[in-house]
Amino acid sequence: MRIRRAGADDAGALALAGAATFLETFAGILHGRDIVEHCRKQHAPQVYADWLDDAGAALWLAETAEGAAPVGYAVIAPPKLPLHDLSEDDLELKRIYLLSRFHGGGVGRELMEQAVAEARVRGARRLLLGVYAGNTRALAFYARNGFEHVGERRFQVGGNTYGDAILALDLRR
Repeated sequence: MRIRRAGADDAGALALAGAATFLETFAGILHGRDIVEHCRKQHAPQVYADWLDDAGAALWLAETAEGAAPVGYAVIAPPKLPLHDLSEDDLELKRIYLLSRFHGGGVGRELMEQAVAEARVRGARRLLLGVYAGNTRALAFYARNGFEHVGERRFQVGGNTYGDAILALDLRR
């Protein structure tokens, strides 16, 4: 397994990993039509190409060592979260996903370490994220990585709205 900084030609691989991990994570939890619509819009290659072109964003791709199949990724970018104390020196972990087959092997932790290190290099005071409030596995992962609950938001997936927790990691500690 290897993790590397994603480049301009990785939009397709990121989109594939994004849609696959979203489907795997939420199939049986969210309505199927909502998942398909969400992936069609939010995991289109152009979404990732736009992030890759944005100097404010950083992306990492986790790949199998043999064949370089995309199995996970992480994205940080300027935040777009409904927090009253949001500031210019905050960053948001927009996405961090890994196929479940690769959970428990340290790849998720390494993706998180890359994102946190980049946020520190950029001088961010906090790394923020939104996570589905019913995703207990993800909430536990974030808690193990030092994130704390700081708010809530409503998140649209397809035709339905779901509750997200907003978490923050204080990078000044």
